[in-house]
Amino acid sequence: MPYLTILRYPDPRLYRKAAPVPSVDDSVRALVRDMAETMYAAPGVGLAATQVDVLKQVIVIDASERRDRLLTLINPVLLEKEGTQYCEEGCLSVPGVYERVERAARIKVRALGLSGESFELAAEEMLAVCIQHEMDHLEGKMFVDYLSRLKQTRIRARMQKLLRKSA
Repeated sequence: MPYLTILRYPDPRLYRKAAPVPSVDDSVRALVRDMAETMYAAPGVGLAATQVDVLKQVIVIDASERRDRLLTLINPVLLEKEGTQYCEEGCLSVPGVYERVERAARIKVRALGLSGESFELAAEEMLAVCIQHEMDHLEGKMFVDYLSRLKQTRIRARMQKLLRKSA
């Protein structure tokens, strides 16, 4: 199965908001499969549908060390957040860039799974960071948006230079 193309910052399509998934059907499950394969091959820890130019509220994450615990969140909603943590984040849409970002230390989220059932999940540490990072993508927000204007400008210039080199 071919991998999906991951949009690269500063592509304006990364700033569009995703729409809720009306029902979890075979097309959504196929999207999840393709996204998971793309994420693992990249390699990455998480991927939001907006990063592959699909405006649906779908996220895949695997923050496990053995890379064998795929988590799928469809129409995720953040129910609770508490505490603060600073973590160095990277993003498949901003390859090679890692910066410290402030996130909630503990969260609780409600989402749909692959069979369409609703579930709630409490997360902390890296998994909490990953979920918040990917949920930002669904809202059209990038982790670089949390950085200073100077850092954003430098990252944008670096990504545009890489894009020109690969063209």
